Amino acid sequence: MPDFSNTDVIKATRYWLEHTVIGFNFCPFAKREFVRQSIRYWVSDADKIEQALEDLLKAISELEQDASIETTLVILPKGFADFEDYLDLLDMANELLAMQELEGIFQLASFHPDYCFEGQLKHDPANYTNRSPYPMLHLLREASIEKALEFVDDPDSIPERNVELAREKGAEVFQAILSNAISKQTD
Repeated sequence: MPDFSNTDVIKATRYWLEHTVIGFNFCPFAKREFVRQSIRYWVSDADKIEQALEDLLKAISELEQDASIETTLVILPKGFADFEDYLDLLDMANELLAMQELEGIFQLASFHPDYCFEGQLKHDPANYTNRSPYPMLHLLREASIEKALEFVDDPDSIPERNVELAREKGAEVFQAILSNAISKQTD
């Protein structure tokens, strides 16, 4: 993949967020923060785990200091293209949260261009609920999630509903969105 500017990477990510996550209501909380512009898009140059973890800590520090930022997407366009390498990063990022005693304060959601849920076939449309234009770690405030869940009927059914909807729409729909997101970088 060509080396795009941070602005281009953010443009692609915003397009994907608007047309997939919000467009299919995969996350019922995303639209509010997207509209409020309280999502921080942190483009990391990291291509090694240590560097990515340092950037994650910086993003956490920023969230702790700035209440106007509700959530942060740490986008990793230069590294972790291999899904297994990305999963190693995700494991270490979760360990870092535990070591920093940040569990219960922050949590991570994960997105990757080749995301594949354990036990699912690679081409199952359900995987597109977590496929994104670039590898990314989504840093969320735990208290905000708990508060938002108070207003959602049957929040435990969200993942199942998302899987059903993704399978109903089919992989081609989501592949087209991801292709459009990447092509938006060159517009």
